[in-house]
Amino acid sequence: MNFNRTPRKVTKNKSQHLNAQIAVGEANVLKEPKLIDNWVIWLEQRPSEGGRTTAFIKPWFASDSKKFELTPSPINVRTRVHGYGGAALSVAKKSSKVLVSWIDDLDGCLWIQSWVEVTVNSGSQKALELKAINSPICLSKQANYLLADGLIDLSRNRWIGILESNESDALVQFSLENQFQNPSTIYSPKDFIGYLTLSPDSKKLAWTEWQCPSMPWDSSELWLGNFDEAGVIDKTELLLGNNENSIQPISIFQPVWLETGEIVVSEDSSGWWNLIISDKKIEFGKRIQWNHICPVKAEFAFPQWLLGMSSIASSSQKLINLICENGSWHMALLTRDGELKLIHQPFNDLASLNAHANKVVAIASNQFNETGLLEIDLNNEHWQHSLAREPVIEKDLISVPQSLWFKGFNNEMTHCWYYPPLNSNNSEAPLLVKSHSGPTGMAQIGLNLEIQFWTSRGWGVVDVNYGGSTGFGRAYRERLKKGWGEVDVFDCAAAAKALIASGKADSKRIAIEGGSAGGFTTLSCLCFTDIFSVGACRYPVTDLISMAKSTHRFEANYLDYLLGPLPENHHIYYQRSPLVNVNKIGCPVIFFQGLKDKVVLPSQTKHMVDALRKNKIPTEVHYYENEGHGFRDSKIKISVLELTEKFFNKNFNL
Repeated sequence: MNFNRTPRKVTKNKSQHLNAQIAVGEANVLKEPKLIDNWVIWLEQRPSEGGRTTAFIKPWFASDSKKFELTPSPINVRTRVHGYGGAALSVAKKSSKVLVSWIDDLDGCLWIQSWVEVTVNSGSQKALELKAINSPICLSKQANYLLADGLIDLSRNRWIGILESNESDALVQFSLENQFQNPSTIYSPKDFIGYLTLSPDSKKLAWTEWQCPSMPWDSSELWLGNFDEAGVIDKTELLLGNNENSIQPISIFQPVWLETGEIVVSEDSSGWWNLIISDKKIEFGKRIQWNHICPVKAEFAFPQWLLGMSSIASSSQKLINLICENGSWHMALLTRDGELKLIHQPFNDLASLNAHANKVVAIASNQFNETGLLEIDLNNEHWQHSLAREPVIEKDLISVPQSLWFKGFNNEMTHCWYYPPLNSNNSEAPLLVKSHSGPTGMAQIGLNLEIQFWTSRGWGVVDVNYGGSTGFGRAYRERLKKGWGEVDVFDCAAAAKALIASGKADSKRIAIEGGSAGGFTTLSCLCFTDIFSVGACRYPVTDLISMAKSTHRFEANYLDYLLGPLPENHHIYYQRSPLVNVNKIGCPVIFFQGLKDKVVLPSQTKHMVDALRKNKIPTEVHYYENEGHGFRDSKIKISVLELTEKFFNKNFNL
């Protein structure tokens, strides 16, 4: 196999201890790559620019030095639909003309710009370049609505996408030719909508819907719409999902059209997000049979917190897939008859798959490489990995994660990734327990320099896939149903106890940290277990009753699943709220909170801090005026990590 890779050259950090600036402050976050003919387009979130996100383009398989910024500062390519956003960029190509549209977070408007593809002489070779045809054009009026998940419909010269306003979603269109338009509604769903995909003949549209109180990973539907002469959806049909005859709820993820008119989609009726395919070309009124392509105990999907996620792609009658098995990802080709052929490449943390004409692109990392743009030529399986930054740590200074299983809540086997400390006696090493967010998140296996920050200082780290995590099937995910604050707490404590029992950690120096839902788990662990000696929380949920009344639309009924509906389960919300149980916390805690957070309101943190200080518990809190739910600015991320280390060291006498 002839691999095309760039030699590893470490440019920084020759000392063993990683500093916070290198660990969290410098690396750009790559997102949502797209292939369009011979071009790769992707987004980069830049912590050094306050978290601004911008779009880049480069020729397929060209070096990173050939990339060109499409949306220079101050443009910030971001959407906030459903609170978490995603899918802010749309692209299309017609002949030699490349069209790129985006949502700008500065004004919430839809913009578009066109470039022309030209071939230039570069020495003895010819190279592709883009030249702007016009300046960016604002297609929408600035108004009190949110846009996202768009696609460019060249057959009707329009942008189609999601509009969220007044607690509802709609499908809307904008002409590509006019400025400052009002949106034109072409379809109104019952509740939430996402993952739009246009049929090969541009006459039909497929998408997913879900309704409160369900989250999309619990129960959702696949819908088909037909365009009339005016481009409005004049008829719809439920293709797959929950109806009056459904025995159990199913979750549907990312429909993909094949060139022949069939649809491939991931759904979890088997207990795992596996792929199914329609038995014929999708047409209205024709009964469809869905056939499982490759039934396996592995996941072909992600929990849909964001729009624009992708684990399935179709190219040249080939189906390419990302597959998660026991917390590790693979990439494979899949035939109609279910034959699975792994694509040989060295990365096991994969996301954002896209394909075109035997070309594949994804976001990829592994234990020794940070996130980068992975390009694969299916003709010969040559690959190229363009890192978001040059390597900053030698391989022999990397703590490699170990996959461990332990007995968790109800004696169920539960998974975690354990990172041993470097140059330390394991039995005397402090241990940091990480509780991920979501709580449907998943402990990632790719190189995480924030974790290496701790292991380089002699800490062990355990990243726990507590019950409720995704990547291990629906039953594993449903362990948390009505069990939030119990299952996750037991599992995080059990992971720490298992490592102490095996001589991998000092029982007197166990810390725990988490953000959002992970912050709730962290505080709950401090309330209801006695194994942890210090905690760190970022924008944590502290008052469940208050959250149920105040959180945003997307998660408005999520607590119905995690705890049970109100008011009949009021006592559970009360009993499991960290704020109510603050008197049970006897160890120091540090908090970090963005004042623009609309998911977990800053008042949650303030009330918890006030209660702890009233009880004379050593408590620190740091507020950030311009941050929301999830910190994006490099200065803030550096501050959080450095302050957490200082706080832990002080309380562990390190």
